[in-house]
Amino acid sequence: MRARHSIPAFALYGETTPAGAVEALHIEDIASRSAPRLWEIAAHTHRGLCQMVFIFDGGALALLDESEVQVEAPAAILIPPAAVHAFQFRPGTRGQVLTVAEGLLAEAGGGAGDSAGEGPGDLFLAPRVISLSGGETAADLEFLLGQLLREFPTEAPGRDALVEALLRVILLRVARRHVRASRPVGRGQRRADAYARFRQFLEAHFREHWPVTRYAAALTLTEGRLNRLCRELGGNSAAELILERVLREARRRLIHTAAPVSQVAYDLGYQDPAYFSRIFKRRSGVTPRTFREQSALGRGSIRS
Repeated sequence: MRARHSIPAFALYGETTPAGAVEALHIEDIASRSAPRLWEIAAHTHRGLCQMVFIFDGGALALLDESEVQVEAPAAILIPPAAVHAFQFRPGTRGQVLTVAEGLLAEAGGGAGDSAGEGPGDLFLAPRVISLSGGETAADLEFLLGQLLREFPTEAPGRDALVEALLRVILLRVARRHVRASRPVGRGQRRADAYARFRQFLEAHFREHWPVTRYAAALTLTEGRLNRLCRELGGNSAAELILERVLREARRRLIHTAAPVSQVAYDLGYQDPAYFSRIFKRRSGVTPRTFREQSALGRGSIRS
C-alpha cells in the first residue's frame, strides 16, 4: 500500500470535483462505479456528505473506520461525513448508493428527532450496518430507490419536490428498522433528542476540546444533567465520550494516513504531542506508533 499523509476525500468516489460543488443528492447503481474497478472501492472519505449503500443481492466486505464488517444482502450501510470507508463487493452485487449533503438531509428529516413520530434521529452519528431481512422493508426500499433513480436525472415539473419526498420516505423506512420496537415518547423522547444534539455538537467541536461545561451551556443543560443523559444513553460520562471521540479520530488517522504522530496530535488540537501520546497509551494500552504498526500488520486488501 502506498503511504499517504492524508485520507483521500472525494465528492463522489474517484472524482476531483470539490465537495462544495457537488449536487446535494446523487444516486447510482453499485455496479456503475464498482464493476470497472473490479468491484473494489479503496479507503476514502466524503466531506459534508452522508452516504447510504443499499445491497439487495450479493454482499461486501466493508471497512468502516477501524472495523471490517462482512455485509450480506439485504442490508443498508450508513456512512456519516468524514468516516473512512472502503468496499470489496462480491462480483455482481446489486444495489444503489445514495449520497446526500448534510444540509439536504436535515431538511428532509435527518436531524435529531422527529416530532411526528419515528424519524431518522441519530442514524448518521456513526457508521452502521442495518439488516433489511424479514418483513417488507427491503422490497419497499428497492421500489423507492428505483423511483428515485428514475426521477433523479429528469427535469420534469415538480422533480425537486418528488425527489425530496422520496428521500424522506427512504430515511423513515431505514430509521424504523433501526429504532427499538418501543421508541421512547414524552420525556424519554426529549432525552433522546437532547443526547442526539450533544452528539452533533461533539462531531462539530471535538477538535476544539470543549469542556463539558461548554457543551452543557450550548444545550441549555446543567453539567450534572448532561452527564446523567450521557450515562443513560451513551453508557459513559460526557467527558469520557468526548475523549473517546477524539481518540477514535486519532485511531482513524493513524490507520489510514502516514502523517507523523506529532502532526496527528496537532490536527486534533493537542499542543504537546508527548501529552497526546501519553493519553493515547493510557486509553489504548500502546503508543500511537505501536498502534499504527500493529494495525498495518493486520490490514486487509480493501484498506489500500
